[in-house]
Amino acid sequence: MSKNVNIGLVQMSCSADVETNIQKAISGIREAAANGAQIVCLQELFTSLYFCDVEDHHNFSLAEAIPGPTTNRLGELAGELGVVIVASLFEKRAQGLYHNTTAVLDADGAYLGKYRKMHIPDDPGYYEKFYFTPGDLGYKVFDTKFARIGVLICWDQWYPEAARITALMGAEILFYPTAIGWDTNEPDPAQNTEQYNAWQTIQRSHAIANGVHVVAVNRVGREADQQFWGGSFVANPFGSLLYLAPHDQELVHVQTVDLALSEKYRTTWPYFRDRRIDSYQPITRRYIDQE
Repeated sequence: MSKNVNIGLVQMSCSADVETNIQKAISGIREAAANGAQIVCLQELFTSLYFCDVEDHHNFSLAEAIPGPTTNRLGELAGELGVVIVASLFEKRAQGLYHNTTAVLDADGAYLGKYRKMHIPDDPGYYEKFYFTPGDLGYKVFDTKFARIGVLICWDQWYPEAARITALMGAEILFYPTAIGWDTNEPDPAQNTEQYNAWQTIQRSHAIANGVHVVAVNRVGREADQQFWGGSFVANPFGSLLYLAPHDQELVHVQTVDLALSEKYRTTWPYFRDRRIDSYQPITRRYIDQE
C-alpha cells in the first residue's frame, strides 16, 4: 500500500532586504500549497543574503529568537494552508550565543521544535564558525501531520553519521536546507562540476544507505564571489533522482514521494539488519592512530 506525500521545494535567490526575502518565501509556500504540497522546505538562511562570506559583527543583527517573529508568521501561514513548513533561520539564543537553526511548523500551525546545525564549516567564503555555535540539541526528528521527518543543515550533508543517526530515530524523509555554490574566481570549470557532483552524490548515498527519501533545497543567484548553484533535488530510497532543479532559476516544485518504498528497499537491501553495531565503537574517536 502506498503512502504518498507531496513535497514542496522553494529554490530562490535572496536580496539584502529581509522582508522582501520573507515575502518571496511566503509566495513560494503559497504556490507550493496551491499545487498540492503537504510539506514545504525552504533553503538555508532564506531571510537574508548568505552573510557568512565575511566576518562582520553587524550581521549578528539579522538573528532572531526561535520561536520568534518569523516562526510566528510561518506558523500562521502553515495553519492557514494546512502544510508543514521547514524553515532555516539565524537563531539568537542569548547575547553572544547564536546558532544556524531550522524550525518545523506543523500543518495546524503548531511549532514542533528546532534542529541546530551540528557541523559548522570554516572555509573561504563560508566563515560560519565566526557566527554559529555548534548545535547542542542532538539529531532530531519531527512527527508532522504527514510524515516523521529529519532535518539536517548544509555542512551536515557531508557526514554519513548524521544521516544514519537521524534515520535510526525513525525519519522517513531527510531534509537538507542548503546554501552552497561555486567560487566565481575558480578558473577551472571541471572543478566546479566535480564539486557539484560530489554534493549531490553524497546526499544520494544517504538515501541509499538508510532507505529513505532525501530532499535538498539550495539557493540560486550571485552573492559576492559565490554563484549559488541551485540544483535542488529529491532522491528516492535507492538514490534515484525523482526531481532535479536547474542551476540558474528560481522555482517552486512539488514532488510526490511514496514513503512505503522504504519497506521495499530496506527488505531487499537490508543494511539495517546487517549493521555490526558491536564493531562501531572506534568511530567515536577523532582519528584511529596506529600506536
